[in-house]
Amino acid sequence: MKPNRNLWPWGIVAFFALFFAGMAVMVVIATTHRDHLVSETYYEQELKYQGQIDSAARTKSSGASVTLDAAGTSLVVTLPPSQLGQKISGSIELYRPSAPDLDRQFPLAPSADGTQKLDVSKFAAGLWVVRVKWNAAGQDYFLEQKITVAGK
Repeated sequence: MKPNRNLWPWGIVAFFALFFAGMAVMVVIATTHRDHLVSETYYEQELKYQGQIDSAARTKSSGASVTLDAAGTSLVVTLPPSQLGQKISGSIELYRPSAPDLDRQFPLAPSADGTQKLDVSKFAAGLWVVRVKWNAAGQDYFLEQKITVAGK
């Protein structure tokens, strides 16, 4: 007759071996994973956020807009008619949440009718966030809108 073997010690050793191997894998994954912040100066921008909220409230009441044309090839930024005769300075930022290296920035240079068109036909397909910041008559304005580009 065979003596009964106790498998509990082997089970405990196997459990701890698997546990430590799993922990080692998690440490390797955690140390090699790169997190992309929205911006390299994220924390400095956070401190200026209240000013951005005020600018967005002014923009909402002004009537400025960002639209994508019917064909999906041009982005049209329209400034309020009340600002047409004023000196305007600002920028248009196209932010790609899934790929920070695709972000683009353009100077705001509206035509006489207060619109500016940007060709987006060669942009990567998917979600883009358009941020328009400008200053007119000493007041800051901010407009943010999500658009979906059909792509190349």
